[in-house]
Amino acid sequence: MDRTEKTIRLLQISDLHFGPPFVEKVGEAALRIANAEHSDAIIINGDLTQRATKEQFQAAKQYMQRLPQVPQLVIPGNHDVPLYRLAERFFSPHRLYREIISEELNPVLKIEGAVIVGLDSTAPRTAISNGKIFKWQLDLCDRVFREAPSEIARIVVAHHHFAPAPDLLHDSNMPQAKRAIERFSDLDVDMILGGHLHRAYIGNSLDFYPGSHRDRGIIIAQCGTTTSRRGRGREQEKNSLNRIEISRHAITITHFMYFHEMDAFEAVSWHSFRRSQNN
Repeated sequence: MDRTEKTIRLLQISDLHFGPPFVEKVGEAALRIANAEHSDAIIINGDLTQRATKEQFQAAKQYMQRLPQVPQLVIPGNHDVPLYRLAERFFSPHRLYREIISEELNPVLKIEGAVIVGLDSTAPRTAISNGKIFKWQLDLCDRVFREAPSEIARIVVAHHHFAPAPDLLHDSNMPQAKRAIERFSDLDVDMILGGHLHRAYIGNSLDFYPGSHRDRGIIIAQCGTTTSRRGRGREQEKNSLNRIEISRHAITITHFMYFHEMDAFEAVSWHSFRRSQNN
């Protein structure tokens, strides 16, 4: 059977926040479910650390090495650049990330049936909180996706959100997010994976940006904080992660939350979407 007819399984985790906010017990539970999932790849949506110190990056690296030995796509978050070490933030913001985690800030992961582009949205010199995607990064997506076969899944990963969560916390959007969404729509991107908000949102870009492609939107899967005490909104003091299953005609996202009484992540909601007619 051709690989595109099988189901691709991704595990999405985010906002680990190694340092004081990291909860070791929850981290161990996340490792257990990760090892039970038999994923084809693991997506780590940034904010590995709380304050971008050498010790926190080393702890995050050791944790990532305990995850299943499958391909990983990891990107930095705004907490992975120094906040108060101003000279470092302006002149070498990703030095420790590059030395300890990965030299590549905008990685491309190709697995059977999918191509995944990670984008560094941190912009530490100009927009450390809300992030930013530059035109050259959209051009990178253009080159990668135009070279990909039409039937495979096309996924973008960024730490910051392209669309707000549908609640009353009123997060500021990433600057020029609509421009990026329109470019991704032109490239037939199936899905955008994000973090940063510390609470989950699973929906569609058409909820926020009608755009020029009214027949198809882009699935948006925001992951909450998987292992820290920094949950917000309906996930305050809670932890979550997502399982993503991609078949030829559908994408299903299962949202998991951690329950202290069971010391385990358990599925709490399921979200199914039809893939584009182009696939």
